[in-house]
Amino acid sequence: MREEVLKYQGYSVAAMRDLARKRLPRSVFDFVDGGAEDEVALQRNEAAFREIAFLPNPLKGTTRRDQSIDLFGARLPSPVLIGPTGLTGMLWPRGEIAAARAAAAVGTVYTMSHGSTVKIEDLAAQVKGRQWMQIFAYKDRGLTENFVHRAHDAGYQALVLTIDNQVLGQRERDLRNGFTVPPRFEIGSLVDMAFHLRWLLRMARAPRLAMANYEREGDTGVFSIGARVVGWMDPSSSWKEVEWLRRIWDRPLLLKGVLHPDEARRARALGVDGIIVSNHGGRQLDVVPASLHALPAVVDAVSGKMPVLFDGGVRRGGDVLKAIALGATACLIGRPHLWGVAVAGEQGVARVLEIYRSEIERIMALCGWDCLKEIDHSVLFKPGGKSESVLSTFSKKLTAMLG
Repeated sequence: MREEVLKYQGYSVAAMRDLARKRLPRSVFDFVDGGAEDEVALQRNEAAFREIAFLPNPLKGTTRRDQSIDLFGARLPSPVLIGPTGLTGMLWPRGEIAAARAAAAVGTVYTMSHGSTVKIEDLAAQVKGRQWMQIFAYKDRGLTENFVHRAHDAGYQALVLTIDNQVLGQRERDLRNGFTVPPRFEIGSLVDMAFHLRWLLRMARAPRLAMANYEREGDTGVFSIGARVVGWMDPSSSWKEVEWLRRIWDRPLLLKGVLHPDEARRARALGVDGIIVSNHGGRQLDVVPASLHALPAVVDAVSGKMPVLFDGGVRRGGDVLKAIALGATACLIGRPHLWGVAVAGEQGVARVLEIYRSEIERIMALCGWDCLKEIDHSVLFKPGGKSESVLSTFSKKLTAMLG
């Protein structure tokens, strides 16, 4: 029965979001759904994809429609990966395990957040798949190094250093809902939780919600440890931390949160293996460009010498292909897989991944593309027949923003 509901009611990522909104208390849904301040960056991320279109060439005909990619020596069946998201277990008990299993079932990457509700080692032991690990640069370098060694020993294939979270963004939906550290839930929020009985019963039967990877720091409760983690972040972190991580980690190292092409060039020079163009889903700075607008300049900066991945506002298979046309190797999704977790755990995430796969397949068929290598800026529609490419236009937009 659940599979039928997912198929006919969860027919798109937007529909899965609507289902998640119904299943979650407002404060929990807003924690996932919201952005920083006025949420302009969040809205820009999605709107940027609507600025461009494809020019189909259907009479080429397609025979195989291969959407697989090569990434760090692995062949992935799809250019859609799951990015790091904290406290997934707040939406569904041990939600990280559920999401990782769905990713493993289709052969794609699951990226574990530092703020997961299951341990680094437990995820690796329970799910045999392609797993990456997110880390931050803490004031206590020993804590950072501890995460690195644990991820290495557990067999994670890549490390993702998130660089745009030195201080916490102003997430005003959370402030309105009292979803703060410590929490300030008013009677309305508590009543709302009580009315979401299925979610409440699931969470009541689940193990105590914790930021499990911080066990050595003592109490791992979400709110108690959350208050301390914010203070552990190092606003003074710089390229010396990147150089240090490059020395102590012998597998692929990626930087997540890159928008400036100069940072991409520097990362390449220091031996970083990949870039993730991202504005943190609009959850940190509200005065930054859409990730898609920043993408072409970063692609140009690395000159094809390393893969450039992308996240931010990817809600359709067509969005994935537009990012690829602008030079991305693959896309990471954040909120969409969380909406899937909230709706039906592992099955919900599997449904979200299937939505992307089928949308990509359909667009490739209708546009006449056999494989992703055929998709570059030449397939993008240029309004008015202008000779200037969309790639060039986006690069100029970012250049103007940077002064």
